[in-house]
Amino acid sequence: MTDLLAPLAYLHGQPTQSGTLKASPDDFIVSESLGFTPSGQGEHFLVRIKKRGENTQYVANELAKACGVTSRQVSWAGLKDRHAVTEQWFSVHLPGKDDPDLAAFVETHPGVVSIEGTARHQHKLRPGDLIGNQFTLCIRQLTDPQALLPRLEAIAKEGVPNYFGAQRFGREGNNVAIARAWGRGERKVRDKSKRSFYLSAARALLFNQVVSARLKAGLFDQTLAGDLCMDEQKQTNTVEAGLQKPTITAPMTGDNALPTTADAEQFELNVVEQEPDLLAVIRDNRMRHDRRLIRLLPQAMTWSHDTDTLTVSFFLPAGAFATAVMREVVIANEQGERDAHID
Repeated sequence: MTDLLAPLAYLHGQPTQSGTLKASPDDFIVSESLGFTPSGQGEHFLVRIKKRGENTQYVANELAKACGVTSRQVSWAGLKDRHAVTEQWFSVHLPGKDDPDLAAFVETHPGVVSIEGTARHQHKLRPGDLIGNQFTLCIRQLTDPQALLPRLEAIAKEGVPNYFGAQRFGREGNNVAIARAWGRGERKVRDKSKRSFYLSAARALLFNQVVSARLKAGLFDQTLAGDLCMDEQKQTNTVEAGLQKPTITAPMTGDNALPTTADAEQFELNVVEQEPDLLAVIRDNRMRHDRRLIRLLPQAMTWSHDTDTLTVSFFLPAGAFATAVMREVVIANEQGERDAHID
């Protein structure tokens, strides 16, 4: 089995305890937050659904049937894991129509979906509408949960590497393998939806490798000359070398030149150029360069434990992975299947 996260460096040292994550869907609870409050009027019907043991696309398709529309008329702000209990908003385009009765939709999916709220809005949901997710995760079969408390305190204070989780890379890293073959010209990908998965995986892998390289070089908390750091308004600015614990970014590689300069540019090039096949597919598809913070700081992080179980809760911004947090806590044996992509 290919584990693309195994070679990556740790901020707090590799965990010494192992445990079971997702022994049941109830051990992985996610509740999303939108960046706006629905206006209460408009041609888009918004419905907040709690789902258990099903992925976002399946629920969207079933919701479309219940509303008498095609799947194209249903959208969402973020994909959610299948092997979990998750709450998220969906929007259904229903111009000139009354709010649908979803009683039969719930009755035909007993124990799988429930309706947590509805509203009207002028616009459909888009990925940018999601500001983050609240997580409550349960790790079972631990030897000594209390021994993890100093590690948890360090994570709450200093954060973790902002790695993309294994979900981004597909089962056994298959999305990356396909992206490499595509970049070598050994495979053609015509399906637009699949193309996005493979391109996202390619960029995510390069980002992870740059972050890991900074950790190994002792540059996670310290800038290089020409680094780009991000302020509270998400604007990036070039900085000088030697600054302590700034908001350093790493590349979401595109087809244009890296925006870093001097030592930082050379450091990033030395890492990403080790993956020529991934660079080729990114550049051939004219992906736009972007930046992502190398540090992920869980918000409002709390925890509790008993004899062999640890429960951790925290809020993460959109695009961050809860598994990146838990990777620094324990060696997790995930029981549930991984979806290809989660936001």
